[in-house]
Amino acid sequence: MEPALPAVADSGLVGDLEHKGWSVGADWLSPDVVAALVAEARRERTAGSFRSAGVGRERHVEAAVRGDEILWLDPASASAAQRVVFGRLESLRETLNRELQLGAVELELHFAVYPAGGAYPRHLDRFRDADSRVLSVVLYLNEAWSDADGGELRLHVGAEPRFVDVVPRGGTLVAFLSDRFPHEVLPARRERLSLAGWFRRRAIGR
Repeated sequence: MEPALPAVADSGLVGDLEHKGWSVGADWLSPDVVAALVAEARRERTAGSFRSAGVGRERHVEAAVRGDEILWLDPASASAAQRVVFGRLESLRETLNRELQLGAVELELHFAVYPAGGAYPRHLDRFRDADSRVLSVVLYLNEAWSDADGGELRLHVGAEPRFVDVVPRGGTLVAFLSDRFPHEVLPARRERLSLAGWFRRRAIGR
């Protein structure tokens, strides 16, 4: 599968990350690829492939903290639609390394499904005792999503109470430096689907 729309340069995203440390881009992924990923996620969930998400380095399951189910993706066995995403994110990784000296060497990525009412309280994506996660990325897969559906990503971008709420519409990409921006997932009125993950660098001192 190829994107229905040509891949556009991510210059705006790179500029945002350089000057602000975060970026939101609508229509980063074409609707046909979004639809294919949605179908795959629902099929895999029906087959029982998803697992309750954990928290911390050991990924302990704490349903009171995190309300989503996830499925990790493997580039070696990726579907056609997943290869589109991996390809675009690989191109972005190369651009960020070249332009911003990000130092990212790999990507870890998973499907995430929040049921209606599911949420995730404020947190940072980088662990206190590990510095390998350098850039967080979230790609939304929610078709026909309206503001009234809720489920925003609340990104805390400055001194309290400054934050940005991102509506999780299908095709939107959010990227932010993992060590700088606390964030939370607000409850939604319907099931909420995304791809989420991190660009990783080699741990300093290892």
